[in-house]
Amino acid sequence: ADDFVVLVRGEGHHVEALRTEIGEVLAPLGLRLSPSKTRVVHMADGFDFLGFHIKWMHKRGTDKHYVYTFIADKPVRELKRKIRVLTHRRSQVPFAAVLSRINQILRGWANYFKHAVAKHTFNTLRSFVWWRVVNMITYRRRWTWTALRRQFKGPRGWRQIALDGVTLFNIAAVTVTRYRWRGLNISTPWTA
Repeated sequence: ADDFVVLVRGEGHHVEALRTEIGEVLAPLGLRLSPSKTRVVHMADGFDFLGFHIKWMHKRGTDKHYVYTFIADKPVRELKRKIRVLTHRRSQVPFAAVLSRINQILRGWANYFKHAVAKHTFNTLRSFVWWRVVNMITYRRRWTWTALRRQFKGPRGWRQIALDGVTLFNIAAVTVTRYRWRGLNISTPWTA
């Protein structure tokens, strides 16, 4: 991995001094900073890194500011694009294959992003995926809304969609565990 972030407490001249030092450290390793990819931003503006949007924000109900890690917009758009392709109404792929592939994509995506501020995004994506699958089912089986409700709604509300033995993964049920403190659990040359 050749991507990294350097956080500096200080002003612009501190950043420029540190940039030259980083260049000197990377040179013996055969690496260099790319001028086109290297950016200097304020934490209040935030930046995208490896699919996450990292930003310094005011915490509601307090007078404190914290660094929050959100899911960036680009991965959400890309996931929705993949789901749209899989759930195309005129597709002839069997339901079990479509649901299995959607489940694989959603599980991997949720496990990668579950350490961010992600609950709202997961709920939105659950609704998006549910409606895409429901629209695909109603079109391909020529069901009316009444027939769909009869099939997937029970006395306690909507049941999970299960077709041909495959149940649609509920991304909203993924537990979000933010900011795990690992401390000295990871050995480094500085803590050993």
